[in-house]
Amino acid sequence: MPPRDDATPPSPEEIFERTQQEGRRRLLAHPLSQLSTGFTAGLNIVLAIVALGITHHLVADRFGTSMGELAGALAFGVGLTFVVVGRSELFTENFLGPITARAGSGVDRFAARLGRLWALTLISNLVGGALLVLILTTEGALPEGTPSALVEVAERLERRDPWPDFMNAIAGGALVTLLSWLVLSVGSGFGRFAVAWAVGTLLALGPFNHVVVSVLQLVFGLRYDAAYEMDAVLEVFAIGTAGNLIGGVLLVTLVRAGQARG
Repeated sequence: MPPRDDATPPSPEEIFERTQQEGRRRLLAHPLSQLSTGFTAGLNIVLAIVALGITHHLVADRFGTSMGELAGALAFGVGLTFVVVGRSELFTENFLGPITARAGSGVDRFAARLGRLWALTLISNLVGGALLVLILTTEGALPEGTPSALVEVAERLERRDPWPDFMNAIAGGALVTLLSWLVLSVGSGFGRFAVAWAVGTLLALGPFNHVVVSVLQLVFGLRYDAAYEMDAVLEVFAIGTAGNLIGGVLLVTLVRAGQARG
């Protein structure tokens, strides 16, 4: 391949090679590293949800609900940059790289390693996030008005019908998996920040069903006595996981691999 000027965007083949390298790194990482990385991502997502709730309340109280939702989504996008810039990993970020690593070499027992990575990341995302939710929902820990804003977001999420929510989860999985591709296509720290912020804002504006984000939003609602029970959280977890897998693997991972390999 001829040398490329630094100002020229990388080709799909070059991005694909980067995703393979990153995927191998994640697959071969020690389980403790995978757990720690996922745990940190869960903490970051809760901070993003809190930023959404605080901003939503402050802006909606003065300018109305629509402006509050927009401002809250922008604040959530900033929170998602913590995940990308801090090198923590969400469940859906482990679709593109690890799966494309299968097309290369150097990864034995691929299926077992992939299953372990997915399981440990998803579990640690939720455990880390739930722990911080428990801490922050102590009475008086968050600014006045934030709990009601978080309950409003959670109840709106819980009221969605299962089939539209499943379609929504497919889009959410595709969106965050696309983030993995976009991050590897930019070379600067600012570029990664901007991409993560844009994807996070769109994810919250939907709001698209990302299993980790949605479940943690519902856990916030439960802690603040929202009008639903634990079975609603389990339903969203099942729908979100299945939809995210379909969207992330079929709509992004296989398509991007075909683009590069073609």
